[in-house]
Amino acid sequence: MRPEEVQPFAPGALAQPVSMPNALHYQPQGGWTAGRRAQAQAESRARFERDWQAAQAAEAHRLQQLASYQREYQQWADAQLADVRRHNAGVVATTDGVRRREPDAVIEYFSAALYASTAWPEGFPRQVAAAYDPDAGQLVLDWELPSYGVVPEAKAVRYVSSTDQDKETPRPVTQRRALYKEVLAQSMLLVLHELFAADELGALESVALNGFVDGHDPTTGRPGHTFLATVMASCSSFRELQLAQVDAESCLADALRGQLSARPDQLTAVRPSRRPHDVGNSVVAHGGDEDPNLFGMDPIAFEVLVADLFRAMGMQAVTTQRSNDGGVDVDALDPTPIRGGKIVVQVKRYRNTVPPTAVRDLYGTVQDVGANKGVLVTTSGFGPGSHTFANGKPLELVSGPELVDLLHRHGLRGRLDEGDRQRPAQPAPSGPDAPLPDDYNVLGMSWSGSVALDVCALVCHGNRVLSDDHFVFFNNPGTPDGAVRTLSPTAPDKAAVCVAFDGLPHDADRFVLVAAIDPEVNPDADLSGFTDARIRLLDPGLTELGELEVSDGRAHETALVLGSFRRRANGDWDFVLGGKGYRGGLEELVQDFGIEVQ
Repeated sequence: MRPEEVQPFAPGALAQPVSMPNALHYQPQGGWTAGRRAQAQAESRARFERDWQAAQAAEAHRLQQLASYQREYQQWADAQLADVRRHNAGVVATTDGVRRREPDAVIEYFSAALYASTAWPEGFPRQVAAAYDPDAGQLVLDWELPSYGVVPEAKAVRYVSSTDQDKETPRPVTQRRALYKEVLAQSMLLVLHELFAADELGALESVALNGFVDGHDPTTGRPGHTFLATVMASCSSFRELQLAQVDAESCLADALRGQLSARPDQLTAVRPSRRPHDVGNSVVAHGGDEDPNLFGMDPIAFEVLVADLFRAMGMQAVTTQRSNDGGVDVDALDPTPIRGGKIVVQVKRYRNTVPPTAVRDLYGTVQDVGANKGVLVTTSGFGPGSHTFANGKPLELVSGPELVDLLHRHGLRGRLDEGDRQRPAQPAPSGPDAPLPDDYNVLGMSWSGSVALDVCALVCHGNRVLSDDHFVFFNNPGTPDGAVRTLSPTAPDKAAVCVAFDGLPHDADRFVLVAAIDPEVNPDADLSGFTDARIRLLDPGLTELGELEVSDGRAHETALVLGSFRRRANGDWDFVLGGKGYRGGLEELVQDFGIEVQ
């Protein structure tokens, strides 16, 4: 239940009446004759009356503004209270329904408990289909579990100073399989714990829980659910467990007599004992395809959803008028002492990467309205230029995957489904005459010295280039999809590359920039004169968004990795400084990235 409270009316300076002039301060000065004294009295009286009328007018204007502000506040407060009362009425109705064991109310109540759980790890899926058997007091639900990819392939990452690179230590396959089974067992126990802990009204005598992964059947290739765990647990038996002391797999299989897939990494399925559709009542589903697709949502509805999210997070939030909104879609107020305050929110229902100009515009709005923070929420993601600009400023960037996770954590619904997005049928033309992509950054490189260098780019998965066509250099000026191409530099840059991070292939997780001595121009040179190197990050209008420093060259080396942009889990890109040098020039360097040189 939410308290029926709103922020009190705070008129600020409007609460202070205008000071009225004091007649005692308008005494006539001077006058040795009766006529002069009369004139002085008339002048002082005129000044007093003039100031009095001005003060009266100012006070009338203040009262008018105060009354208008009070009306606006009252409308806002009434709307806030109405929203709180609607919410509380819904809670009361649901609670009463749970007491009466009404299936729809029970399912709504416990689904909300799972979606609001802070114990369920961030990034884990939240998809459920549930039914309730009121006679048996049993909740039957299918709950999505994390896939095998939740356990990283790398066991550890170690920095190697001699090569100036991170070296990954692979995790043994047997260990990865064992960890995945442990994750599944713990996830099943966690769901049971959250359900029974939320049952303050005694609606659950038992829970039939089936854990599945959402994907494709390995035998048929068709999409569907593969069940990897199932258990039917009574409330009394579960409450006797000391969860902090148990081995999750043994507890699930032995104490609760459940089933766990012998090889979940290979999607070896188990057979659930009872499914929601076996109950006979209606099945309610949340998550998956039942959630609204944020890409297809009406823009106004999307703004309302973001405002709902801020309110669910304990803030006050209202959407702004569609016209003259000053670049603000949602006005929010965080009541938290010290770190709270006014927040301006912009929402961008984009499919492509949000351009840095939007982040700069938001910062300007924050300064113009005197807000404590600006938040930019999008269905897509942000490139390095946006993160570079936002660093150190009162700005927060929320990407699409982060938004979906926040919605689910606070009991709201949404998904990102690009299934209806049209893909180009033919590869985009490459080369110097090819059109630039719609949304791109320019990476301009400069350095001291007169040594002639070839600056090249590699689109990679890990430390391997995707294909020979994804190695961009003087003989291959662009990738087949047009996402990367060389450009003619503008001063002070000596080389330039155009890259559309959002257009890179889905399996590309690194974009690597390298430099090498041009052997035809400087056959005897090395990189000892390669100093004071910089990479400028530019927007399409060649406005500088940030500057990245790279390592100096070293004697006897003729090729150098300048650095790489690496894709984060949420789709954004971070820059990682390079520095590894090669004595065998560009030929040795590209071989290190998996390119065969004839």
